[in-house]
Amino acid sequence: MNHFTFTAEDETGTARLGAALAQALPMRTVVALYGTLGAGKTRLVQAMAEALGVDRRQVVSPTFVLIQEYQGRQTVYHIDAYRLRDEDEFLQLGPDEYFESGGLVLVEWADRVEGCLPADRVDVCIEVTGPESRRFEISAGGPRCGQVVARLREAMG
Repeated sequence: MNHFTFTAEDETGTARLGAALAQALPMRTVVALYGTLGAGKTRLVQAMAEALGVDRRQVVSPTFVLIQEYQGRQTVYHIDAYRLRDEDEFLQLGPDEYFESGGLVLVEWADRVEGCLPADRVDVCIEVTGPESRRFEISAGGPRCGQVVARLREAMG
């Protein structure tokens, strides 16, 4: 897997990373988001969706709905696994339909359903390093996602 590390000093840095990541991803990509409560998973999703033409204000945590769908230059499926009991409950949502849909699939709390996610994906681990600062560890592998890190590294300078 390829790795890229980025430290955002504030939300502006997170927004910049989200925009660059959205542009680096091929169609039909699954992005697994890892991080503690309040780490910035939803904020990163907002930045990615906004870069794809979605009004950022529409993007909210789908904790109680489980899946939100946003229409931009490509469809964004925002899945929150926080309230799911187990992987079987996740499978009942029909994730394969989303994975194969042609849209971008963003999964918050991916650690809860990791065994159900495709191997060809992008992982984003977010660590809180200060009141506004975050450290992002991004890795990608597989035939479709393998070049994401190189494109992201180039876009972020």
